[in-house]
Amino acid sequence: MYNELLQEEIKQQQLKNEVAAVAVIVRREAPTSGKPGDKALITADGAVKGWIGGGCTKGIVIKEALSAINELTPRLVRIHPGSDASEQPGVKNYKMTCMSGGTVEVYIEPLVPTTKITIFGRSHIAQALCRVGMAAGFSVSVVSDLADKDIFPEAKEIKPLTGFETKETPNDFVVVCTQGEDDEKSLAAALKTNARYISFVASFKKANAVFMTLKRQKVPHSQLVKIKTPAGLDINAKTPDEVAISILAEIIQVKRTKQAEENTDAKKQEKQITNDLYINPVCNVPVQKSTAKHVLEYKGEKVYFCCDGCKVSFEKEPEAYMK
Repeated sequence: MYNELLQEEIKQQQLKNEVAAVAVIVRREAPTSGKPGDKALITADGAVKGWIGGGCTKGIVIKEALSAINELTPRLVRIHPGSDASEQPGVKNYKMTCMSGGTVEVYIEPLVPTTKITIFGRSHIAQALCRVGMAAGFSVSVVSDLADKDIFPEAKEIKPLTGFETKETPNDFVVVCTQGEDDEKSLAAALKTNARYISFVASFKKANAVFMTLKRQKVPHSQLVKIKTPAGLDINAKTPDEVAISILAEIIQVKRTKQAEENTDAKKQEKQITNDLYINPVCNVPVQKSTAKHVLEYKGEKVYFCCDGCKVSFEKEPEAYMK
């Protein structure tokens, strides 16, 4: 059952700002080792913390949890002895190959880190970007020595520019909206972050003048070229709200493009999740080699199975499966 230890594991995973998945058993028909309410955290490397059953169930849940992480889409996984289940959107059907039989249904939901936007400055565009960013589900922080909750009531946190210490990650976004107030100081601080996207709200002429000042302050050219300016997509925006929308649209575009690239890479590596996982040749379900109970050697190679049923099937016709 769900307990404090697993709750803390999930909390720590969210603090890492890394995607993972939570699986919970919602229904079962005996005999199965997992029971309704049993829950586990599955990380992107296939590690399982918690309990959702063993054998076929564990391997299938790992496989579907990794797909949920890659696709950022939840699903219901139904594992049962029959093979006549009707196809339904959002439901994945698997045949129970364990000799013990039984039926189990597992709901798997990806834990998606909240994307963070850090805004430098307190301009009207900064205020508008904070509003639309929070409304779109982003976590928004503001950095300014003169900002407060009256100006940014929606912001998650407001930090001073003086003595700024960064906690940004490669998944975060930084926008400098100073518009004449501590431009150089804010850009220098923004460049210390590890954000994937740094933009500056300014015209080309204004940006070049600020960049020249930073170069005289010994900021390397290789750092300055990381800054996107003007910020936002070109939608002929005029008002602060329109400019904020154009910036948020560009952030979403960068975010989704990155996710698509990561999903493509993840699919290429689907058969090689970690060194400890082995693809069962009978049902194509990942098996943890370190904990596998059903193992045999075939032509000098160890073959791992999720359950006794798969092992028996393999022994009857090994060459067919090893192809």
